[in-house]
Amino acid sequence: MLGLYKDNKLFKSYCSSKKSSEILPEIFKELESLYDIEKLYYAKGPGSFMGVKVAYIFLKSFSIAKDIELKAADGFYFNNNLPIKALGKTYFIKEGNNITLDTITAKKEGEFFLPTILNDEDFSHDNLPLYILPAI
Repeated sequence: MLGLYKDNKLFKSYCSSKKSSEILPEIFKELESLYDIEKLYYAKGPGSFMGVKVAYIFLKSFSIAKDIELKAADGFYFNNNLPIKALGKTYFIKEGNNITLDTITAKKEGEFFLPTILNDEDFSHDNLPLYILPAI
């Protein structure tokens, strides 16, 4: 998912089942021709290790090349703080500021969405990926 915001309000969104490495260059090529991109916000994880890594590398590179601010929030910002699917029967769970990896049955995993209003204060300059990996 990718959303475009003007005056902090969502005005256009993209949703694709393609891999991040395929869709991000396509979308950003289009966006650059249509809009003046001022800031980038992204979900830094937890989630798919490869998806988070690809998104971060692409967005960080883009932000450096274009001198655009990159900010991040954890993925729970985009799913009402509900569990996020991890590996097998495990889920990432956020309680307060702690994120753990656990099996759950009481709560269903949350569906991701783009907020209609984006609050800049909910995002941080700490934009490194949030990798929470189980022990192997």
